[in-house]
Amino acid sequence: MNSLIPVSSSDNNKVRLIYILAASHSGSTLLAMLLGAHPDVCTIGEIKATYLGAPEQYRCSCRRKIKKCPFWNGISDEMAKRGFSFDITNAGTDIRSGATPYILKLLKPLHRGLFMEMLRDLALALSPAWSSRLSRIQKLNEALVESVLQYTGEKVIVDSSKIGIRLKYLLRNPNLDVKVIRLIRDGRGVALTYVDPEQFADASDPSLRGGGMGGNREKERLSMKMAALEWRRSNEEAESILKSLNASQWMEVRYESLCLNPGETLKKIFTFIGVDPGAATTDFRSVEHHVVGNGMRLDSRGEIRLDERWKTVLNEVELKEFDIVAGGISRRLGYL
Repeated sequence: MNSLIPVSSSDNNKVRLIYILAASHSGSTLLAMLLGAHPDVCTIGEIKATYLGAPEQYRCSCRRKIKKCPFWNGISDEMAKRGFSFDITNAGTDIRSGATPYILKLLKPLHRGLFMEMLRDLALALSPAWSSRLSRIQKLNEALVESVLQYTGEKVIVDSSKIGIRLKYLLRNPNLDVKVIRLIRDGRGVALTYVDPEQFADASDPSLRGGGMGGNREKERLSMKMAALEWRRSNEEAESILKSLNASQWMEVRYESLCLNPGETLKKIFTFIGVDPGAATTDFRSVEHHVVGNGMRLDSRGEIRLDERWKTVLNEVELKEFDIVAGGISRRLGYL
């Protein structure tokens, strides 16, 4: 049994959840799997599980087709004990799941700060269906993390869903003890993954891309202008929502530090989480994960390697386009 760093008594009965807040393709899947290799921590990747492609073909990170994965069948059984008929390929855990067009429109904007969030809440309250919908989704998310922790026997769960609007509502769940890791990666590297997700944001084996089904991701490609805007807005959203938290609730982690010095970075994170930092391991492939989300979860390579391919792939025109849109926040974050 690992010795735990004490947590406040008021949180002892709450489910402990670590939320990774980041722009997509900032290294959240790698971080989640590294954290999930700790004996007291587990992860299933993106708990929001919004789109898993063709349900019959989508593969769990254990390489089994997800509908035949014993882990996910076990989670469905645990969910049934809590009164939920649950299928990870149609999870319903995203705040937007099954929403009316009115609610979808109000939930679409990224987090914009206290005043704008008050206006959003007031507008949502005008929908008769919103309160009951939100209550069910909160209970569903709570039941899922409880089920995973019960099934694995671990103490803390990591959610790599990344988006701020989801975090807003998780923070409001009185039965969750939420801590936040803000993960930041050089925007030029992130932008490259948006420009060409198939080559730079998926499994290295082409046959395992697209959730393990193969195929191309041509329709997902963004222009450099839109890619830079996506990265900028995600970081603006993160800054907005973190202003409402006290310093003990969140920490910042750089993707570059995680890759270049994973051991020390993980020890700092585990100290923040409240589990034994001495049990940290960089061999995240040494345990079997059952993760949904980014395609790298299907890679077999366990090497932690800093990906800076943007330095040789992006040309001067693309770099200038990025700088026009996101150069200011990039430099403010220390990326020169």
